[in-house]
Amino acid sequence: MQETILAIAGKPGLYKLLSRGKNNFIVEALDQTHRRLPAFATDRITSLADVAMYSETDDVPLTTILESIKKLEGGKKASIDPKKAKPEELHDYFTKVLPEWDRDRVKNSHIQKLIQWYNILVEAGITDFADPEEEEEAEAEKAE
Repeated sequence: MQETILAIAGKPGLYKLLSRGKNNFIVEALDQTHRRLPAFATDRITSLADVAMYSETDDVPLTTILESIKKLEGGKKASIDPKKAKPEELHDYFTKVLPEWDRDRVKNSHIQKLIQWYNILVEAGITDFADPEEEEEAEAEKAE
């Protein structure tokens, strides 16, 4: 999931990587349109595997946070509307997801975008957020 789901600066939503061309990627929107389009090297393309959020101790990978939201919501869409929620509601919700988040560096817009991305992924049927290597490491730590 992580390497094939992309965010493109200036374009709303998330995109799935379909193929790579010489100077571009062919991506498909994860919304209802499933619109296919090229993404060029001049576009700022970010894989979700490369995204992390600030916490008091260390940066937390986005996949870990998405997995935490999935556990909180039972695999369903988020119970909060990111566009209509007040800042206090966003902060309370995100504290349930990531208690040690850095309140100085994580902005309301970051939390809103995270919740929107989570909803897009759930609607697209993508709910396997955890990295298989991370899962194996976690299981090995529990066994010790």
